[in-house]
Amino acid sequence: MTPGMTADVDSVARALRDRGEAFAFATILRTVGATAAKPGAKAVLGADGAILHGWLGGGCTRGAVKAAVLRALEEGRPQLVSVAPEELLADMGVAPGQEVDGRRYARNGCPSKGSIEIFVEPCLPVPELVVLGASPVAQALAGLAPQFHWQVSGAVPEAASAHGQRIIVIATQGQGDMDALTAALAEPFDHVAFVGSRKKFAALATRLKEAGVDPARIDAVRAPAGLDIGAVTPEEIALSILAELVQVRRGRGPSCAG
Repeated sequence: MTPGMTADVDSVARALRDRGEAFAFATILRTVGATAAKPGAKAVLGADGAILHGWLGGGCTRGAVKAAVLRALEEGRPQLVSVAPEELLADMGVAPGQEVDGRRYARNGCPSKGSIEIFVEPCLPVPELVVLGASPVAQALAGLAPQFHWQVSGAVPEAASAHGQRIIVIATQGQGDMDALTAALAEPFDHVAFVGSRKKFAALATRLKEAGVDPARIDAVRAPAGLDIGAVTPEEIALSILAELVQVRRGRGPSCAG
């Protein structure tokens, strides 16, 4: 790949990142036999698996790469794909679609009979953190989180990203707890945390269940929010919550901001 093409791939990736869209990079690591693209060839692909810019060769690898992109974005982890002729896969004792030691195999049905290894790296949108409440803890968390690449808002958004991680922390602390919990549990958040004691949340949970909120969603709420680090001040409590959110975030995989 020429330096100019690399620059174009990077500029397309920057535009997608700026728009908060999920995408993936795909890089050819190794080839054997006759292949159109060679090691180092690179492309940026959209959330649907289509190549937006770059070069990965002909149609022989397109299906395998698309499937790998969709898996990478869904699972939030890189994918290594090995595309090879069916007879070679049989000699290796693997079947198309099988994953062995982190490498997923796919069949190359093209007459060229070449083999290609492709690395697919997902780039997920910056995770979204909704902080409800005007308490000192809410203010401290909203101020601290952007330093760790969280997109922070103070209201439940109307629309959700297809791939972005969405987390909500309810730090109302007695000022509209039920309303905030009801709003949070009506939306598809990946993680919901409540700032308050277990006893307080248990009482609120009973009221939520009586109001018809799904018990499974209520039981999934993290209460009290944060890791147990002996936090006392609002700033320390915010730090304990953010530490827990880092665990949740890294369990999902890296975002475009790292």
